[in-house]
Amino acid sequence: MRSYTLHMPAESRPGDAHGLDRAILVPDGFVWPAFAFSVFWFLYHRLWVAALIVLAGLAALASAGYALGLPTVAGAAVSLLAAWLIGLEASSLRRWTLARRGRPARDAVVAANAEEAEARAITRWLAGAAAVPDPRPPAFPSGPTRGMEPVVGLFPAREGGR
Repeated sequence: MRSYTLHMPAESRPGDAHGLDRAILVPDGFVWPAFAFSVFWFLYHRLWVAALIVLAGLAALASAGYALGLPTVAGAAVSLLAAWLIGLEASSLRRWTLARRGRPARDAVVAANAEEAEARAITRWLAGAAAVPDPRPPAFPSGPTRGMEPVVGLFPAREGGR
C-alpha cells in the first residue's frame, strides 16, 4: 500500500466538485524517474525552483569531486548516492512546490495504486470526509479522577496527630 496526498486550490472547500478539476494527487515514496533523470523530471513536472536547486547541487557536487581529485569510481558512487537522495526527496519537493503555488495538501489516502487512490480521494472530498474528525478514541484515555479530598503532594492530608 502506498500513501498519496491530494493537493487542491486553497479556495476549494470539501464537497465542492469544481476544485476537483485542478486537483493533483502526489504519491509518496521513492520516485524512480527522478532517480534516473533528476533535473529533467523536475522540469517535466514544472518544478522550476526545485530543478534549479537540484542542478546547482549536482554541479557543486561535481566540481567539489573534481577539485578534491576523486577517482572515477568514487565520483560515480557519489553521483549515484546523490541521485538516490533525489529519488527519495522528489515527491516532497513536489509537495513543497505545490503548497508554495497555493495548492496545499488537503487530504491523504492510502491505496494500492493511483486509480484506487484517486477514487478514494474524490469520494472523501465529495462526501466532505476531509473535515470530519477522527472517530477513534484518544491514544491515552483519561483515567479515573479523584474526589475533592485534600491532598498534599502525592499523599492524602494527615488525618490525625501523632
